[in-house]
Amino acid sequence: MKKSLSLLLVSALSLTMLAGCGSDDKKEETKAADTDKESTSAASTDTEAGSTDGAGDISGKVVFLTNRTDMVGKQYSDYKKRFEEKYPNVKIEFEAVTDYEKTEKIRIATGEYPDVVLIGSGIPNSDFPKYFEPLDDIQFSGDISFKDLKSYEGHMYGVSSGGSTVGIVYNKKAFEKAGITAVPKTLDEFYAAAQKLKDAGITPLASNFKDKWPLDTWIYDVPTMIGGASDHQNKRADSDTPYTMDGVYGQSWSILRTLYEKGFLEKDINSTNWENSKKDVAQGKFGMYLLGNWVINQVIENGAASEDVGFFPFPTDNSGTLKAPLNPDWFYGVNKNGNVAAAKAFVKWMIEESGFDDFAGLIPTLKDKQSNLAQLAEFNGYNPQYIEAGPSNDVATSIQNAAQIDQGKVVQEFVLAPDQQSILDKYNKLWANAKKSVVK
Repeated sequence: MKKSLSLLLVSALSLTMLAGCGSDDKKEETKAADTDKESTSAASTDTEAGSTDGAGDISGKVVFLTNRTDMVGKQYSDYKKRFEEKYPNVKIEFEAVTDYEKTEKIRIATGEYPDVVLIGSGIPNSDFPKYFEPLDDIQFSGDISFKDLKSYEGHMYGVSSGGSTVGIVYNKKAFEKAGITAVPKTLDEFYAAAQKLKDAGITPLASNFKDKWPLDTWIYDVPTMIGGASDHQNKRADSDTPYTMDGVYGQSWSILRTLYEKGFLEKDINSTNWENSKKDVAQGKFGMYLLGNWVINQVIENGAASEDVGFFPFPTDNSGTLKAPLNPDWFYGVNKNGNVAAAKAFVKWMIEESGFDDFAGLIPTLKDKQSNLAQLAEFNGYNPQYIEAGPSNDVATSIQNAAQIDQGKVVQEFVLAPDQQSILDKYNKLWANAKKSVVK
């Protein structure tokens, strides 16, 4: 989803370690080493720091900390070969970890983080200069999207690896088997389609409830669609009670709870498995995901024919007006104390030459580059109203850090609790107390 530090910053970082993109909090960090890589150092040593000699003569070692464990020994091996062919004096290494944000926060807090990282959501923009190198001088071949989202005082510290929207990724064969002849345009129609899938012996929606990080769509994206604005996380800073039943969070989580109560999710939501779910959607055992377009290629890689995978906007109400968030994916950041020149060359190469956006099913960062994902064309054919993500608010981020609220866990508790209001009350109290300590 980052620092070199004072004790205050260390504690602030540890506060958000629960807001992860992966498994539960007690799960140990898992590292997957690329088959081509040597032992990875956390940051470049003095002898490996590299140099710039004239125009682009870069050298040394670059280590990239990534969340894509599935690419180790596969695409990353190809990236290593191609990048080192272009930059023969540079050695690139990939260090892949699960529970990425938690792991990254610990690494940055100790000052032991590699040359290139993916910037998570828990760092205030004002802290970027402490840990990252400005990337304004990277000469991309064209204009890029989201260049202001990870900026501070006029300098860009993060480059988005791609863009995405969120909607329903569905198996067309499963829809056909269930007798669904048109994609739903309203929430009631969505529930009706889910019932048809269930009646046909197909699990309607893969929630990946236990894995928790897939619930982020219910925290960030569905509230954006419900409220028609992407600033709801920032607006929490203006309230002592940001989580209410009639607000965007209560409405969003109530939809998920309804899906659970109607039996439209996995039979045992406390034992879901992310990797297995991709196979189940590909095979038509599950009908749908509510996720970003980035998951489409992963479903295809797990056995579905591309023409059997579709994508449509998620109807959050019965108005018939379809909305969709437009989000950046992870941002590349460069360690200011690492091999800066070579790391910047790697970031530029990833954006322009790697092909990662097509592999990951992302909307290209370069504005003049078209996506090759056919499902995005289908999605856009429904003419959704796009709502673009804006920059984070440092006050809201600081309150979030101080409150130590794991919003994924909040969603889990809200869905399962006999009394949803008691869950909202509990976390509103934590928020209000943290706000008092931050906002003086």
